[in-house]
Amino acid sequence: MSGDGKLGRRAFLGAAAAGTIAAAVAACSKPAAGSGTAAPAASRTPRPSSAPIAENARPGDPHWVIRHLGAEHEIEGYAGQASVRQGDPFPLFVSSTSAGYQVTAYRLGWYQGYGARKVWQSGPLRGHQQNGPVLTPSTNTIQTDWDPMLDVPTDDWPPGSYLLRLDADSGGQRYVPVTVRSASTAGKVVIKNGIETWQAYNTWGGYDLYKGPQGDYANRSRVVSLDRPYDGNGADMFLTYERNVVKLAEFMGIPLAYVTSMDIAADPHLLDGASAVLSLGHDEYWSPGERANVTAARDAGVNLAFLGANALFRRTRLEATALGQDRLVVCYKTSYTDDPMYGQDPSLVTSDWRDVPSPDPESSLIGTLYESYPATAAYRVVSPSSWVFKGTGVPAGASFSNLVGIEYDRVNPGYPVQRPIEVLSHSPLICQGVSSYGDSAYYTHSGGAGVFNAGTMRWVEAIFGDEPHGISGTATTFVRQVTANILRAFADGPAAGKYPAHDNLDAMHEYAGDRIGAGSVLS
Repeated sequence: MSGDGKLGRRAFLGAAAAGTIAAAVAACSKPAAGSGTAAPAASRTPRPSSAPIAENARPGDPHWVIRHLGAEHEIEGYAGQASVRQGDPFPLFVSSTSAGYQVTAYRLGWYQGYGARKVWQSGPLRGHQQNGPVLTPSTNTIQTDWDPMLDVPTDDWPPGSYLLRLDADSGGQRYVPVTVRSASTAGKVVIKNGIETWQAYNTWGGYDLYKGPQGDYANRSRVVSLDRPYDGNGADMFLTYERNVVKLAEFMGIPLAYVTSMDIAADPHLLDGASAVLSLGHDEYWSPGERANVTAARDAGVNLAFLGANALFRRTRLEATALGQDRLVVCYKTSYTDDPMYGQDPSLVTSDWRDVPSPDPESSLIGTLYESYPATAAYRVVSPSSWVFKGTGVPAGASFSNLVGIEYDRVNPGYPVQRPIEVLSHSPLICQGVSSYGDSAYYTHSGGAGVFNAGTMRWVEAIFGDEPHGISGTATTFVRQVTANILRAFADGPAAGKYPAHDNLDAMHEYAGDRIGAGSVLS
């Protein structure tokens, strides 16, 4: 991922989709950090066609939006646990140059278009600037050695995706994300927060899994730690690639469960009885435990939706820090021969999933294969009769400018392909000077599951039209309708029987192999 998505905000009114969203969706879009303006007030908005869950019937709060980032280290923090059970407190680590600060917790959702609800607020707290980053030279891992500033209670917090907003008395603001995980996923659509991928791109302290302080790949981290703040506003990856799905799914009132990638890896039974699992806009880094448990869920009839591109590309290993299990994300990538597991256990070596020493291409689960970046192209429909496109009115060849990008996937017969598979879109593009295609696809599995992959990283960004990629209102309406179709169908249990894939792979004449290669070490 090249990081082309920058936070923007746009008020909008989405046209209705018959039988999916009653009348219209008036929503506050994802705010720009430091934009200086509040989220738009929610006007009277129609109820979803199914009754909203009790939580989202509660009033929202337009004041969750960060208006001023302030200086680089004016205030910043991180949670001592990426996810917690409802009712369990968690430690919050904060550093601030301000004399004082306050913490406010917001649950993200629909909330009559405001997008979040305030659930808790601390009293005034004394500011304290903690020590700088600590570097482990052998792996270029950045961690902190901070003292926790407070324990945050979650007594009455429903499961969900939360942002803690840190407000320095001097004016600076940052977010700290945390997930209150669901005790059970049975009968629910599971929203997964992609913590490993968030950390892979987190440059706080000068290093991430892509580069060091001088921007050089050779000096990158091999291991990144959750024991540090996120860079930027503190929640860029969540707000760009995940929040819109949370907002739409909660608006629709479907039964939801919330977990993280680490939660799935840790518990082989977490997904038992789930209706579906949602992998959101950028979900690149997966551990073997997570992949095994999601694959087992699919085989048992749990539907899967990959609402992005470049998912399941990097193989990780999770390790502990002093704060607990699964606080380190190990990924050596092209330096996999330096991985301590090399020569010990090939299945745990952190190369790309499709590469040696234990190749297992992602297409066996996703259906498509990541191809490359950067690319921008129109999304072109080739299977308009698919149930996925119900209510959109699109004909064959319908095209939506700029919807494919900046990374993309393709159905590639040179790698394992699940059959029957239906190529839904086949979008001509040029990437790195080479002509190719970006695809979205849907396959059905013998265990009863349906599996959808959008094949473009801009899918989630387009749901509410709040990103500036030149995606039209028409495309936004289309993406929102298709996403709603998928959410509703997948919430209803194993999709293969009701919504079979109509295999058209042979007719598509997809070429085998990689003309471009699997992107770049920098993607």
